[in-house]
Amino acid sequence: EDAGAVVAPGHGKVISISEVDEPTFMDGPARRITIFLSIFDVHVQRAPVSGLVEHRSYKPGKYLAAWNEKASADNEQSSIGISTPQGKVLVRQIAGLIARRIVSDPSEGDEVARGARIGLIRFGSRVDLFMPLDWQLVSSVGDRVRVGSSVLARFPLSDHAPGR
Repeated sequence: EDAGAVVAPGHGKVISISEVDEPTFMDGPARRITIFLSIFDVHVQRAPVSGLVEHRSYKPGKYLAAWNEKASADNEQSSIGISTPQGKVLVRQIAGLIARRIVSDPSEGDEVARGARIGLIRFGSRVDLFMPLDWQLVSSVGDRVRVGSSVLARFPLSDHAPGR
């Protein structure tokens, strides 16, 4: 068991890794890893870490192609924020040109285990994962990742909680 592992919330290809401002749950600067899900990929999303669901939101929007950078801001999306002793993560399910149905399973107050199913996006889409900047990045742009098993990053295993 790799206690500090942050696993891929989506199955597909890492198309972007960037530092962004994420005010809705991360409360400021965060690292965003974007995974593009083609129509041939697994469309289930899984919890990247174990923790408490403290944030849920839904935003209606457009249906731009999921690989388009504007999709993160403009497309229909559902967000799930998970708190851990090491910090917070946010999984954002983003609808695409073809994928127009987002299902999110957990509610605020639910405990989720790393790798547990948290949602589904029908027929190709995008999943953005936001995490603290001080967590160690393991994945790179261009990597093909498997939902719930590929390690994208590692959080520090210590008594203090730097990513808070």
